[in-house]
Amino acid sequence: MLAPKRTKYRKQQKGRIHGMAKGGTTLNFGSFGLKAEQAGRISSRQIEAARRAITRHLKRSGRMWIRIFPDVPVTKKPVEVRMGKGKGVPESWICRVKPGRVMFEVDGVQVPLAKEAFRRGASKLPIRTRFIARVGENA
Repeated sequence: MLAPKRTKYRKQQKGRIHGMAKGGTTLNFGSFGLKAEQAGRISSRQIEAARRAITRHLKRSGRMWIRIFPDVPVTKKPVEVRMGKGKGVPESWICRVKPGRVMFEVDGVQVPLAKEAFRRGASKLPIRTRFIARVGENA
């Protein structure tokens, strides 16, 4: 699963996800992409599950790029621990995704194959997504 090798700080506050994505809103590598239509927190496990679903359906044909990375730590306190006594230990990693962000890209495959692969990948993610194609491709 994806996780940063090292970070400047061990823990982060939760924060809120406001507005639309500033960058990563267009296709840069492939001909087809999966674009976020909602804001959300996507865990490294969910990214890995979507990646597996997409690559398995493509059967190793074409090329795939993951355009998001989980770099925000999520902390959790142990079960049955009383309130207080500080913040819990980092448990997992998530990625904050804003609407308009391209999360996955694929190239070198036909439109129906890419569409179905992204449909399967999107079912593993907790947000609403949309299939996009480069101008000139038949979508």
